[in-house]
Amino acid sequence: MQHIQLGTIDYAILIIYFVFVLGIGWALRRVIRSSEDFFLSGRSIPAWIAGLAFISANLGAQEVIGMAASGAKYGIMTSHFYWVGAMPAMVFVGLFMMPFYYGSRARSVPEYLKLRFDEKTRGLNAITFAVMTVFSSGISMYALAKLLELVLGWSFHGSIILTGIIVLIYIFLGGLTSAIYNEVLQFFLIVLGFLPLVLLGLKDVGGWSGLTAKLSVVATNAGFAPGAFSHSWKYMDAPTHNPMGVEWFGLVMGLGFAMSFGYWCTDFLVVQRAMAAGSMTAARRTPLIAAIPKMMMPALVILPGMLAIGMHATRGGFLPIGSDGQPNYNLAIPMLLAHYLPTGLLGLGLTALMASFMSGMAGNVTAFNTVWTYDIYQTFIRPGKSDSHYLRMGHAATVFGILASVLAAYAATRFNNINDILQLVFSFVNGPLFATFLLGMFWKRTTGHAAFSGLLAGTVTAALHYGLTLPRGAVPGIKGGFLGAVLHTYPSEMALNFWTALFAWTSCFVVTLAISLLTKRTKTDEELRGLVYSLTPRIQEGAMPWYKRPVTLAVGILVASAILNVIFW
Repeated sequence: MQHIQLGTIDYAILIIYFVFVLGIGWALRRVIRSSEDFFLSGRSIPAWIAGLAFISANLGAQEVIGMAASGAKYGIMTSHFYWVGAMPAMVFVGLFMMPFYYGSRARSVPEYLKLRFDEKTRGLNAITFAVMTVFSSGISMYALAKLLELVLGWSFHGSIILTGIIVLIYIFLGGLTSAIYNEVLQFFLIVLGFLPLVLLGLKDVGGWSGLTAKLSVVATNAGFAPGAFSHSWKYMDAPTHNPMGVEWFGLVMGLGFAMSFGYWCTDFLVVQRAMAAGSMTAARRTPLIAAIPKMMMPALVILPGMLAIGMHATRGGFLPIGSDGQPNYNLAIPMLLAHYLPTGLLGLGLTALMASFMSGMAGNVTAFNTVWTYDIYQTFIRPGKSDSHYLRMGHAATVFGILASVLAAYAATRFNNINDILQLVFSFVNGPLFATFLLGMFWKRTTGHAAFSGLLAGTVTAALHYGLTLPRGAVPGIKGGFLGAVLHTYPSEMALNFWTALFAWTSCFVVTLAISLLTKRTKTDEELRGLVYSLTPRIQEGAMPWYKRPVTLAVGILVASAILNVIFW
């Protein structure tokens, strides 16, 4: 494919962005006096800042590029990752789970597990989460470096080194505070960079009606009904009737329950932003504030993918063909940037891509260095050291996290849609973890031995399911079926991910429940106060405007997301 030529203005915009990002880290370095400042921003971040950081930490390159790729591969059904796979879970974490996280004064999700259960449960979760963040950061790094190589002709290795160094410097200097304020900047850059792209694309194809006409061609070429790419629920009666290859039960339970609640409620990457808020009320409002822009994100990240595949099917060859003979869905947004944006706007669009990479990678690295330092190093390797010692270890973990991400980046090369591999990683770690949290927070009888065994069983079940099944068209190996026998073939990678998460959640839930009944409690009611729902006093919010109350925000979010589901039914 022909490389995009950037003008002087485009390069100037990129340079200004890099300087600004590093400047934020430099300016905030003087407020980092303790490990709590470095890892949790001293718990002083305002709710609206924490809310935008909450959504921006999730809005990494794998979100922007991956959801656009899924929009091209699966159509409007990708919106389920937002209106079904995010809104209910974000409401739940804000209303029910943040009081436990914030009220317990835990410094991380694994530390909450230690307070609620025991040290071994904390250790297992810390290790699996650290591995997941490294993979997630590596996927983000690979995605952007590959795009810069294909689209701009930049060196793949050079792109990894440049962006890795920039993220390293501003996190090393300013810790989580630097990451949060940069994430707010990056959120606005992503919106400003992609909004012109969507508007120009829709105008070119004749609006929504013109796009649906093009998507009808895509659907019929793939053997589906004409509306399969432009209706989110209508064709979910059977896996063979829609491009995602999943029926409504698999989607609602796999994505809407096991994967989404597992991610939004237990993933320290996003929970860390709420834990940095300045008060309990601010912490509860953080995911609810984030849900409002999150609800609108399909227009910025899914619609470009749908535009790209529509143009590919009707105008011919818009997307480059990958080594597997399929369109390279990961290039949907870059090809639209090159097609529609002139000099200046092109630089802004590419800066938005850079911002999404920085945001995703920084979020994973700050979560990694906190969990490594507090939950692995301080707990199991060098306990009882000074605060300055752990602050130095946090700096070292930041360096190590980025180096490990570089190595993990190469595992993503086998997938033509990075969102597929990202959701696979989540299904292994977050799927079973939510079952542990659900029982632990709402059933005081749950024991530490049961929680540990359930987590282990859930992860092993996910590995067995993945090793014995395969998506259609794939060969046994990294995409599944690596245990020799293929017991079932799923219509798509995403369908396999949903069912992997559901099997993992179910296994963890059943094992935790059974072993809890067979083992004795080791923690008294007093020790569990503030950690279990039935033993925690209800929060009194006091005098507060109705529009700031978490319950009011939650109801509005659920109603609005339900309306969006009906509109695009």
